[in-house]
Amino acid sequence: MIPAPFDYAAPTSLEEALGLLAEHGDEAKVLAGGQSLLPVLRMRLNAPEILVDLGKLAELTGVTDTGDHLRIGAMTPYYELLKDPLVAEHAAVLPKALADVADEQVRHRGTIGGSLAHADPAGDTGAVALALDATLVVVGPGGERRVPASEFFVDLFTTAVQDGEILTAIEVPKHTGWGGAYEKFVRVSHQWAIVAVAAVVRAEGGTITEAKIGLTNMGSTPLRVPAVEQALAGQPATAEAIADICARAGEGTSPPSDLNGDADYRRHLAGVLTRRAVLSAAGA
Repeated sequence: MIPAPFDYAAPTSLEEALGLLAEHGDEAKVLAGGQSLLPVLRMRLNAPEILVDLGKLAELTGVTDTGDHLRIGAMTPYYELLKDPLVAEHAAVLPKALADVADEQVRHRGTIGGSLAHADPAGDTGAVALALDATLVVVGPGGERRVPASEFFVDLFTTAVQDGEILTAIEVPKHTGWGGAYEKFVRVSHQWAIVAVAAVVRAEGGTITEAKIGLTNMGSTPLRVPAVEQALAGQPATAEAIADICARAGEGTSPPSDLNGDADYRRHLAGVLTRRAVLSAAGA
């Protein structure tokens, strides 16, 4: 299908972009990499009067070492994060997850901020942001505010970004020396995740000292599993020691039921994938 007619603006500064959003209100949509928005427009599920393209805002791209954190510009495309040495060293789970996102064309156009702001529960970046305890930086008419990832995802395709605001950066605490793994179950290569698990694990001498786990497509938003994380601390990094703990990862979740599998099947998958991800992240 062909999208409904719309105007197009490509501001060259964040100030200009915010001004356009203020001017057009609900009739404006922000365009990042376009990998989520353009299909929506083609199907006419949304028909904005104007697209505000952030592609010329160089200030929203790149990875910066700020000391205890990495600051990732929201307009940084996946392929840049896949090859960035700072990300590989301090947030190892992120490139492992992004390597499974769609295909190379999408990874060259898609942006981490666009994915997070779209908030598809089957998308790969939300669970990773949760597992890394990321903070999302949002700028609007009232200035800049920081939203923990745990508070950013509100509901299906809904985030804490308010009207007139733009997600500008993701701040990730350094997880230097932590292992990371992303286990994704799909029926067809490049498909949206049926279920996926992001694991960030610190292990010493073959023992798990701390674990952080994010679940993909196990509810209307990405999820953390604190009970499983707490139970893993102090356990040997072996399949036998953690199998029963990880099997509980899907407890209390509300995954969808569709042609790819019903809710109970997804809960079972969550346990299997959590065990695999934790062992991989722990180097076992």
